[in-house]
Amino acid sequence: MSEYDVIVLGAGPVGENVADRAVKGGLTAVLIEHELVGGECSYWACMPSKALLRPAQALRAAQRVGGAAQAVTGKLDVQAVLARRDSFTSNWKDDGQVGWVESAGIALLRGHGRLSGARQVTVTAKDGSQTVVNARHAVVIATGSDALIPDIPGLRDADPWTSREATSAKDIPDTLAVIGGGVVGVEMATAYASFGTTVTLIARGGLLAGSEPFAGEKVAEALYEQGVTVLLNTATSRVTRDGDEVSIELGDARTVTAQEVLVATGRTPRSGDIGLDSVGLKPGEWLHVDDTMLVDGFDWLYAAGDINHRALLTHQGKYQARACGDVIAARAAGKPVSDAPWGTHVATADHRGVPQVVFSDPEVASVGLTADAASKAGYDIRVVDYELGSVAGAGVYQDGYQGSARMVVDEKRKVVLGVTFVGPDVDSLLQAATVAVVGEVPLDRLWHAVPAYPTISEIWLRLLEAYGRP
Repeated sequence: MSEYDVIVLGAGPVGENVADRAVKGGLTAVLIEHELVGGECSYWACMPSKALLRPAQALRAAQRVGGAAQAVTGKLDVQAVLARRDSFTSNWKDDGQVGWVESAGIALLRGHGRLSGARQVTVTAKDGSQTVVNARHAVVIATGSDALIPDIPGLRDADPWTSREATSAKDIPDTLAVIGGGVVGVEMATAYASFGTTVTLIARGGLLAGSEPFAGEKVAEALYEQGVTVLLNTATSRVTRDGDEVSIELGDARTVTAQEVLVATGRTPRSGDIGLDSVGLKPGEWLHVDDTMLVDGFDWLYAAGDINHRALLTHQGKYQARACGDVIAARAAGKPVSDAPWGTHVATADHRGVPQVVFSDPEVASVGLTADAASKAGYDIRVVDYELGSVAGAGVYQDGYQGSARMVVDEKRKVVLGVTFVGPDVDSLLQAATVAVVGEVPLDRLWHAVPAYPTISEIWLRLLEAYGRP
């Protein structure tokens, strides 16, 4: 076929979901991919990174419970960890993902896709041959993002690792320097420290800058305890590689040396070579969209996932993809579009209901607005803090459990705007918090959501008690 209802550039989880929803809506769809079907998350991000982190997390959890701790006699088997990681990436083969695409009735074209006109994409295969495909209704850009390499003198020439190299490494370095204090930097510092690597983390500011301040502080303390050297509020002025050693010159004239240097300073849009100029857009920039994922100024071009810079998280990209695929199908069929806030065809949660987990030790699980973000947005707020370790269920769960919780309340409407948990395995608390924020559940109704005893979920009762009856 040379014509489809929907063309999707990028066959990662976002592109797959757009195409799947479009096909389920009665349309034909084709995915265009020049790398592995399944994308960044499956092979170089979410899945391999969490596979690297989980074994050490499980080991530490056992060591913190009396009775289980005495039974733990061995150390982490790093080679077994890497083998398990490889199983999650299917050894970087996409046969299984391709099989799913075919079973879902979605077409697949291998090659580099570039827009070559309105509703038209030219696909260049590895052998140089080209195929031109046209879309009857929509083209969706779901190409994602790449690791950002900042303009630090010497850095590019030093052959740095990005998240891809860190999550796919076959050999573990003795020493590793991490530039960046965000999620990737923190998680990879945690993982490699558990492998026995001597890790130095260099952050221009604090850790996890977008989170509540106490989250970054507690994670920094834990990294110190795990043997990581954490350099906060520290600039990197130059990077030099000499054979098997990298030297990182810091802004305060100190020098850090390591076998490898991992750059984890953010992401950049994967839009530089996809033909945006052919439709009047500037290559290399993020694509701005409305809540139905329609690119500003177009009635046929959509962008979902990282590329639109709304929420650079796989689960949020898939959420956008579901809305995008459904709205394309609805518009193609001339059906009503539900584009009011929280409607079927919009990604309203991107603005104030985004959940995220940082798989550090302790974990950081958050959703909605931080206190600072809520204040800047003009809300009249009240902040309620509570120590998670004071909850009875936490003590049962783990000896000496330590953690913190914060609830940000909109005082005018008496609803929760944001929640942050820091502590072991707090990811299990996040969905309830997400429901409370997205559902705008009134505090007086939350009092009737009784947490089971003794579980860590009792934190909800304690937060409400600390707030008081509305």
